[in-house]
Order: sequence, then C-alpha cells, then structure tokens
Amino acid sequence: MASEYVLAISCPDTIGIVAAVSGFLATRGCNIVDSAQYGDRQSGAFFLRIHFAAPQGGDAPGDDDLARGFVPLGERFSMRWALHDLARKPRLLVMVSRAGHCLNDLLYRYRTGGLDVEIPAIVSNHADFEGLAAWHGIPVHHLPVTPQTRVRQEAQLLEIVERERIDLVVLARYMQVLSPGLCELLGGRCINIHHSFLPSFKGAKPYAQAFARGVKLIGATAHYVTSDLDEGPIIEQEVARVDHTQTADDLAAVGRDIESVVLARAVRYHVEHRVMLNGAKTVVFR
Repeated sequence: MASEYVLAISCPDTIGIVAAVSGFLATRGCNIVDSAQYGDRQSGAFFLRIHFAAPQGGDAPGDDDLARGFVPLGERFSMRWALHDLARKPRLLVMVSRAGHCLNDLLYRYRTGGLDVEIPAIVSNHADFEGLAAWHGIPVHHLPVTPQTRVRQEAQLLEIVERERIDLVVLARYMQVLSPGLCELLGGRCINIHHSFLPSFKGAKPYAQAFARGVKLIGATAHYVTSDLDEGPIIEQEVARVDHTQTADDLAAVGRDIESVVLARAVRYHVEHRVMLNGAKTVVFR
C-alpha cells in the first residue's frame, strides 16, 4: 500500500506553479489523489493543496527524501509549504470550562472515528467533566485560573502542549481569555468557538440579550485565536432561523447545537490540512 501525504502550499501567484509541483511528484513516482487550488487576485497569493500517494519499496522516496527534494522548488517560487504524512494522526488538546456540549460532541466524533485524531489530554479550569473524560480514557488536567495565577497557569498549559506534542489546541467553550503572549505562541494552531448574532451581543447571557431584542438569526463562528478577542481568521460559520415563539432557553439550545457542529467542522478542516491563512482571512479547501 502506498504512503499518502498532503502538500500544502502558499506563495506569490505566478505561471508554472502547478506544473512544477506536479512534475516534481511525477518524477518521484507519486500519484495525485486530489488537488485544489486558488489564486487570490486581491492579495496576489496562490494556494495549493495536493493529496498524493507515494510508492513504497526500496527505491521509493520517504518523508525526508520528499521534503529535502522539494526545498529548491519551494525556494524558486518563494513558497510557504508543509508536507503532512497522513499516517500520523494530529494530536489535540481540548480546553473547556463549564459548558460541555462542544467537548461532548468532539469526544463522540473521536471515539467513533468521525474525527481522525488523537486526544491525549483535556484541560479545564473547573472539575465538572472529569467523569466524562475518564469514560473516554482521557486524562483531565484541572488548572484553575485567577488574575493572580494566570501566568503560572498558562506556563503549566504550555508544559502540557510540549510534553504531549500537541498539534492543535481547541477551545471548546473555554471561558477564559488567553494572554497575548500565549496567543502568539499558539498562532495558527488554536481554534475557538463563539456565538454569532446580528446584531452582536457581548458579555453575560448573550442568548437572553438576543431574545430581548427579538433576533431572527443566530449562529456560531469558529476561528483561529489571536490577541484580538474573537476577531481571528474565520474558518467556519453556520446560522439558524428562530422566531418569536422561542424562549431564551430555546435559543440557547439551538446555539449549542450549532456551536458543536461548527467547531467540529473547523477542527476537521484543520486536521485534514484544508485551511491556509490568507492575511486576516482563511482559504478553506472543502
């Protein structure tokens, strides 16, 4: 059976990129399984995701051979690129506070194979979900946080990230603001989920605020975390219609369902290497 990889590339748009990359793979006996590309006329950037199969055997190129061989091509086109071995499952750290719907959804998808990842640890500033995590066989690290202990708590968090070789941190309704320094260290590998209202309601009890204003659309947004609160590059969004017959609790229930689905989609797109940063936006190859 062939080894399978994803090659993710972003670079200035110019003639010959696809031909050069395809030729590189062909000369090494690799077969393209699927390919997606996008040229952004506004920014002048080009994005390419290629899923390919590499032959196995004595003369077949390995991970290091492919990566080393691609370096001159990457330099020629000023590429930012990454080669991902699909045999290696990305490792997730899930963080949660007291709302468990997103955590429960992610764990169910993980347990049933709908999310092809490893989850070696869960971090929470509360102890509410130790039983749920234990049922899934995942250790919970209880890291309470106050303004006085935030620096020490974030240092403990980073120790877990390094020790467990975490590829992606998922804030599954983790109701604490990460420090700017931590946001920078986790840049491009930390995803958050939050409600999306038109108009937007921030602060406590957003669904009660939305109910009081009689909103007709509610939804959720999953995005990469930056130091600008809830304003990082958007990965996925969804909305649902509501009406005057629904209570604030009804709206919150609809919101929980949407948040769970949107976060799961965003995580899947990321771990399948379908998301590329394009300035303050993202390109998502579905």
